[in-house]
Amino acid sequence: MKRRTATVLGAWLAAAALAVAVPNTAYAAHGVLVIDGAAYPEPSGCLPLGDFVRPVVANLTDSGVQVWTASGCTGAIEHVIAPGEIYAPIAGRSVYVP
Repeated sequence: MKRRTATVLGAWLAAAALAVAVPNTAYAAHGVLVIDGAAYPEPSGCLPLGDFVRPVVANLTDSGVQVWTASGCTGAIEHVIAPGEIYAPIAGRSVYVP
């Protein structure tokens, strides 16, 4: 009986680990991200910010948006723009929408 319980428990744990390890399906934030007046509906991934003028980002999505200090969503995270927030990045060069 102990051996059967151990086998069932082991199989269950293996299945649980596999379920966690399998990547989720692609997800785009629902709503619109507005960068300097340009609308990005259902955004996802890394988006560039302007180089010459301090950008303004309006997060009208259901997801937090990360502002990165370097292009290509590299460097450090300057700020996370909450849903419904408008933010003017100081040093941000790109934004990432998970």
